[in-house]
Parts: sequence; C-alpha cells; structure tokens
Amino acid sequence: MKPADPSVPPVRRLGLADVPHCLDLAQDRSWPREERKWRLLLENGEGFGIDAPDGRGLAGTAVLTRYGTTAAAVGMMLVASRYGGRGLGRRLLEHVLAEAGDATVFLCATEYGRPLYEKLGFETVGVVEARVGRFHAGDGPYGEADPGRNATRLAEPGRDLAALCALDVEVFGADRSRLLARLFAFAEQVRVAERDGEITGYGAAWRSGDRLFVGPVVAEDDATVRALVTGLARGADVRIRLDLHRRHEELVSWFDGHGLARSSTTSFMVHGGRPLPGDRSRLVASFMSALG
Repeated sequence: MKPADPSVPPVRRLGLADVPHCLDLAQDRSWPREERKWRLLLENGEGFGIDAPDGRGLAGTAVLTRYGTTAAAVGMMLVASRYGGRGLGRRLLEHVLAEAGDATVFLCATEYGRPLYEKLGFETVGVVEARVGRFHAGDGPYGEADPGRNATRLAEPGRDLAALCALDVEVFGADRSRLLARLFAFAEQVRVAERDGEITGYGAAWRSGDRLFVGPVVAEDDATVRALVTGLARGADVRIRLDLHRRHEELVSWFDGHGLARSSTTSFMVHGGRPLPGDRSRLVASFMSALG
C-alpha cells in the first residue's frame, strides 16, 4: 500500500459551506458545476474531503449516502488534477468504506476510476448507460404506451409518499424514505403508474444545468417504463439524460428510437462481491450515479 503523503491534510467532513470548493474541484476534472446536485448529496449524505495543501480549495472529495443500515452508495469521488498520483483517492475511499461499516457498498465507476476500486475490493456486477438527447414522444398522449393499461399521473406527497416508499424498499431492500421525501421538492415532477388502485412504478424528472435528468425510474414491466418516461420527458425544452441499467436490453431500441442515444457507460460495482439487497430487476434508471 502506498503510504499517505504527510504533507496532505487529513480527511474531514464536508458541509454546505464547502459547495463552492466542490464546484471548483468538479470543474477542474471537467465535470459540470452542478450546485443543486452537490447540495442534495451533502444534505442527505455524508460528504468527506481533503483540503488542498496549497490552500486552493479541496484536493479531493467523496460522498457516502446510507440507505438504512443495509446499503450505502458512494459518489463524487474526485481528486484535483494537480494532486493526482499521491494516493488521495485511495485514502478517501478507505475512509468512506470504514464509515460505511457493515453496509453493502456500491458505486458507479468510470474506466479511469475502476482500477482503484478493484484494488480495494469492488467487483463489477453491471453496466449503466448514460442516455442523452432530445426526447421524441411519438403520436398520442402516451407515445407508444397503451394509455388504458399504463396511464401515469403526477404524484402527490400526502397521497403517494407512503406507497412509493413501500415499493422502493422492495426494489432497494433498504429504507430510502428520507431521500424520496426530498425528491418531491427537488424534482420538477414525480409521476406514478397505477393498476387496480396499486402503484406499480414511479419516476421523477429534475433539472441540472442545461439538462433534464429522468430518474429514478422504477417499474414492473417495459410498458410501464415507456409510459413513465414519456410522461416525464414529453415536451421538455432541453436535452434529456437518463442513466439506464443495461440489464434492460429490450428497452435499448426504444430509447434509441425516441432520441436518447448512448453517451457514455460506467461500471456498476459492489464491494466485496456481496449480493445487493432487494429486487433490482425493477430499477430501470438511477436517480443519479452518485446515489444508485
């Protein structure tokens, strides 16, 4: 193991006052300056950082988001370009893993970051595709979806939050109620699909910069996915991004045909080869890569 650089300050907790430095660090690594995203993550998760020895903001960051005691997501793993190769990424990730305790830890890794994650015990269990473009809904109020069977409606917190949380815990095997409650204020819209009075799927759309992110999307079948995405993306005046879990191969051609082309891919990785809790077959698109 490469020893820690003694000239680099220790890992510390981040707060909302650190957001400007997080944005600068993201820009340094050619990531967009997404203030709303950073604020959501630091409000709902635990941010960790290393101050830059030269006094210029942060040398590195990572965010741990816990889902109950069973699962935790790692995101926003960044090291300033001028501090690359000094072991900061490893130090941050080891710190986050220690903080996570017995939880099953997962993350999305770029090709650049994957070797480090593999060295620290992460294994690739899937692929996530970023789908980006102008969404073309097609004809009719639901595009190609059958409105009689797969109509969706806007969700209401007081009416639907409990049912959304119950469905979500089946899919994730962990309590994400705090994040879902925050979703209603964060997103432009949250939609649900119903059958016989029971919620069978939900999705959300939220803005960051010049894009509308569609996610999370949870659904029991492809028809429900198409109805939810159409309802969320129809009429958007900006480009759409959706982080699709590649196991849904049958949906790939549908997204291609509706203007959402593959932009990039990341590896979905789990620490220690542990099985993920819940039924991930119904998770179609992530909220964001940092949250799974």
